Amino acid sequence: MYRIGELAQLCEVKTDTLRFYEKHGLLSPSSRTDSGYRIYTESDAERLRFILRAKAVGFTLAEIVELLSIELDKSNWACADVKGLVDDKLANVEAKIAELNHFQLSLQRLSQACCGGPESAEHCSILEALESSTENIRCEGDSHEHGHTHDNAQFTKTCQDKSAAKNSQEK
Repeated sequence: MYRIGELAQLCEVKTDTLRFYEKHGLLSPSSRTDSGYRIYTESDAERLRFILRAKAVGFTLAEIVELLSIELDKSNWACADVKGLVDDKLANVEAKIAELNHFQLSLQRLSQACCGGPESAEHCSILEALESSTENIRCEGDSHEHGHTHDNAQFTKTCQDKSAAKNSQEK
């Protein structure tokens, strides 16, 4: 039998975490003392360890509730049901990784295309790329009158907007 502080210490979590899990229906004390202290059993401790392991591999609280319902009624579930939950989670994680890789590549390209010099940001390639409706920008044929130099291998849009604006000013 454990009091809330003892169980928290045993599983290396804060008592607030246990209260949070109780509030969300993941964990509940087996009983309370006459003075209202929560009392947890070894079975409750095992349930908490299950919750913490599931959380450690990335399951959300809602997913953990579903896993716990399967855990409590294993005979009415198939391994395929559990595997399906894991495979869905894995697919979500892979999609997030792909999205983060895309962000990383885009940010690398933006960073590498900019000279990063002390000149005015009026012609900064990063700002130009973000102002554009195109994903990839490079000012091919740009005379760099403003003193910036950019990595032209990174972006692939001609600066027709600049040329058009320049031509209309000259007229």
